[in-house]
Amino acid sequence: MIPVPSQLVGVVGPNGCGKSNIIDAVRWVLGEAKASELRGESMQDVIFNGSGNRKPAARASVEMVFDNSEGRAAGQWSTYAEIAVRRVLTRDGTSSYFVNNQQVRRRDIHDIFLGTGLGARGYAIIGQGMINRLIEARPEELRVFLEEAAGVSRYKERRRETENRLSDTRENLTRVEDILRELNSQLEKLEAQAEVATRYRELQADGEKKQHALWFLKETGAREERARKTQEMAQAQNELEAAIAGLRAGEAALESRRQAHYAASDAVHTSQGALYEANAQVSRLEAEIRHVVDSRNRLQARRDQLQQQIAEWTSQREHCTEQIAQAEEDLAAGAARTEEARAAAEDAQAALPAVEQRVREAASGRDEMRASLARVEQNLALVAQTQRDADRQMQTLEQRRERLQQELRELHSPDPVRLEQLAGDRVAGEDQLEEAQEALATLEGQVPDADAERSRAQAAAQTDAQNLARLEARLSALVKLQEDVQKQGALEPWLAKHELAGLSRLWQKLHIEPGWETALEAALRERMASLEVRSLDWARAFSEDAPPARLAFYQLPAAAPAPAAPAGLTPLASLLRITDPDLRTLLNDWLGGIYTATDLAQALATRATLPAGAACVVKAGHLVDAHSVRFYAPDSEQAGLLARQQEIENLQREIKAQQLITDQARAAVARAEVAWQQVSQAIAPARQRVAEVTRRVHDIQLEHSRLQQQAEQSGQHASRLRQDLEEISAHEEDLRATREEAEARFEALDEELAEHQSRFADAEMDGETLAAQAEAARTRLRELERAAQEAEFAERGIQVRITDLQRNRQLAADQSQRGEVELEQLLADLVDLDASASQAGLQDALELRAEREEALSRARQEMENLAALLRGADEDRMQQERTLEPRRARITELQLQEQAARLAEEQFTEQLNAREVDREALAQDLANQPDEWRRASWLQSEVTRISRQIESLGSVNLAALDELNTSRERKGFLDDQHQDLMTAIETLEDAIRKIDRETRDLLQETFNVVNGHFGELFPKLFGGGEAKLTMTGEEILDAGVQVMAQPPGKRNSTIHLLSGGEKALTATALVFALFKLNPAPFCLLDEVDAPLDDANTERYANLVANMSEQTQFLFISHNKIAMQMAKQLIGVTMQEQGVSRIVAVDIDSAVQMMASEAA
Repeated sequence: MIPVPSQLVGVVGPNGCGKSNIIDAVRWVLGEAKASELRGESMQDVIFNGSGNRKPAARASVEMVFDNSEGRAAGQWSTYAEIAVRRVLTRDGTSSYFVNNQQVRRRDIHDIFLGTGLGARGYAIIGQGMINRLIEARPEELRVFLEEAAGVSRYKERRRETENRLSDTRENLTRVEDILRELNSQLEKLEAQAEVATRYRELQADGEKKQHALWFLKETGAREERARKTQEMAQAQNELEAAIAGLRAGEAALESRRQAHYAASDAVHTSQGALYEANAQVSRLEAEIRHVVDSRNRLQARRDQLQQQIAEWTSQREHCTEQIAQAEEDLAAGAARTEEARAAAEDAQAALPAVEQRVREAASGRDEMRASLARVEQNLALVAQTQRDADRQMQTLEQRRERLQQELRELHSPDPVRLEQLAGDRVAGEDQLEEAQEALATLEGQVPDADAERSRAQAAAQTDAQNLARLEARLSALVKLQEDVQKQGALEPWLAKHELAGLSRLWQKLHIEPGWETALEAALRERMASLEVRSLDWARAFSEDAPPARLAFYQLPAAAPAPAAPAGLTPLASLLRITDPDLRTLLNDWLGGIYTATDLAQALATRATLPAGAACVVKAGHLVDAHSVRFYAPDSEQAGLLARQQEIENLQREIKAQQLITDQARAAVARAEVAWQQVSQAIAPARQRVAEVTRRVHDIQLEHSRLQQQAEQSGQHASRLRQDLEEISAHEEDLRATREEAEARFEALDEELAEHQSRFADAEMDGETLAAQAEAARTRLRELERAAQEAEFAERGIQVRITDLQRNRQLAADQSQRGEVELEQLLADLVDLDASASQAGLQDALELRAEREEALSRARQEMENLAALLRGADEDRMQQERTLEPRRARITELQLQEQAARLAEEQFTEQLNAREVDREALAQDLANQPDEWRRASWLQSEVTRISRQIESLGSVNLAALDELNTSRERKGFLDDQHQDLMTAIETLEDAIRKIDRETRDLLQETFNVVNGHFGELFPKLFGGGEAKLTMTGEEILDAGVQVMAQPPGKRNSTIHLLSGGEKALTATALVFALFKLNPAPFCLLDEVDAPLDDANTERYANLVANMSEQTQFLFISHNKIAMQMAKQLIGVTMQEQGVSRIVAVDIDSAVQMMASEAA
């Protein structure tokens, strides 16, 4: 926090402590948006980035508090006694402004200080170096400070806003005019579409009426057809039912014969079943006899087999008993052998440890000897290796010395003449490169201008082409419509028949003032399309074959003057533009008594002045005579012909003019394209030139740098080589000493090695003897253990063999017993088998089967007789059924015909009901119509003809009438809006002129006053001399301001010839001159006195002290004279690196304190 309690506050401190940050903070909080103006690269640099002991801050915030107790602030904040302006910036780039803790826009901050000299770039904040920039600024830049002092900033802001509104209004006007042009084109299309839509609705109404009549006739015919087919179907159904009754009688007789056939078939099945039972009985008895014989044979064979098996099992049991006795004897002998082998193995096992202990003791002694021998050998090898390493290193050093000496002899430095030549070529090449780059930049700057000119030409050409296409499309549509209108109607075939289609119509020769086309059509009516003939007598030929529609012929009379018109009345004929006097005479005759009126009200008002039989016509075509008003409506396809013809001629003239404009625009496009191509093509050689010069300069730079680097490397390399040679000599001396020491050590170790080798050989021989004895003992032990193990295995094998023999003996006994039991049962079964009973039953069964075969033969014969009768009855039934099929087909055909008639009736009934047609009214209407209306074929042809006419209309916009009304309403609204915009533009232009006038007066007055103050203050600061401001242009609104200053004793012609101190004093005088006119609330001065000597500093300090009566000053200075004028001093220190601290001193309080201490 930095308090500013008095009008003069000084800020002091060492360089780099952060004094200027106070100025930057004030400019930043007042809205400065460029980081470069705050001595930073980005706006994030204003946020504290941390120090050795402090973490970085998350945001930056500066707040300025103003005392507004006198209410001098402008705008909505004038009512506040204190105004606090604050700005906050976060790491994410969000910048926020606050006034009295209310968030506002940057523009609101700018508006508060508008015209006060304060702001991010105001003249009341003078930073380091700004004094020099101010006095050396261009006239246009210096003018900004004058405008700020004059308070013109608010006028410029108002003018800018007014210009923006004027620009927006003109853009809106352009859009409205574009919409109006498009809407006018759309109205023309809609009018044509509305005519087609009207014709479409008339045709559609006529077509619907005839279509309803056609549907009604077809519905009636379908209903009558359905009744006829229903009657025929009933008659055919009666015939079919009679035939079906005869068929049912034949089917009843057939059914009785089929039942008799079924009974005979059942008798055959019964006899056949009895035969099957007899056959089954014979087969069963024969099978029983075969089973008894087979069973006896099988039991006898099994008896013999069992007797043999019993004998074999008895023999096997006896053999097993003998083998068991022998195995028990072998088991006793094996147990004795096992005991002997175990005792011998235990004795050998007891003697083996002593032998192995002697072997281990001998081996331990040998290991110790071997380790001593290895140590000696290792030491000897190390000494030998040391000798070899020393020899090898000495040889390597010798080779390296020779190589370095050779390299030193061959070392060469670059040619200094070549280096100097390359330096000159480098400077020349860089100059050429700069020239080539400037030429390329000039060409590249011309490309956007040429491209913009080409784009503007292309856009203009495209707009002209679109206008031409629009006019041609409109002309084509009107010509097509005229041709279609002439080809349509009932007259066209009649004219072609009488070879009159090629004659021109009267309307093709007429021209009338724009807007009166409809009035002329209403007056002439069918005579508009009349045909010229040489004589009207020629029309007699058409009395027998009259035209099918209205048609007129005319014969040109001799030229005669037009009759005089009554006073105050304008004949319609006077508006015609006709060069043929005969035709004018004819039209004067036809239009005689037809006068014009601007509207219906005027026509009604002039009825009393009309001659007898005369009438007034208005532009809309309505006719008013003395006793009636006839409203005009287009009642034929010829309506609008004259208006369209005149529009066609106008469009043809516009198209010719537009084609010239389009051709000129295309030529401009071609010229712009050529200019652009020339500039674009010139860029490639320029770029190539830049690339070539760049490559050449780059090559020279590389060569120069290479030679420079080579010279430096050559000197450094020679120095390194000499140093390496010295190191090699020192290293060789060390190696010789090391080798001599190694040779002496090698001889001593060689003698010690021979002694150790002799003792180790004796120990090896003793150890081999002991090892052989131990191995023999171990071999004997293994043999005894293996013999004991084999004896145990033999004993266990005998035991297993005895167990197997006992099991086999028991098995043989069991099998022999089971065989004897089975043999007894088998002998009993042989006694029970007897086939005599089955033989007697078989003879009875054969006799019964013969009887039943004879009964089956008789039943089959009876069934065949009945089947023949059944087939005859079935053939009769089938013949009767074949007679039914044609009758059914006839009924089906009648049903289909009746269904078709019913569907047709329903279809037409549905169509009539869907359109809610009143059949009674339609039937009555048909009764009153001609006879052809009651013929469906004629109605169908009429419906087809109307459909073709509707199709010939093409796509019809049925909403054209509604759209036309809507578009007309919209056009009225846009016309009003166009007028409002024109009025607004005029008002805004008046406002800009008024602002310019007020600004001009205010600037001129301010310039005169500031110039006077500048002329007064300059001699005070310099002790003489003169200074003034001059305008560099005629118009003060855009003229620059130039400073002319001549210190005492100098006659310099420009401000740039002054010294730095003189420029600083001149700029100070100018700033204070601005202050005297428009004092800012406060002023910040950052080391403005730095270039001043003591005398000038004293005058500067006195002037600031005088100015402080109206303006509060906060200045930064290192000058003691400037410090003396301050009421308070604020010291800025930086005890902690990167962190500024404030120390404030009140000068008056300090003086009083010193005075009291002295007393």
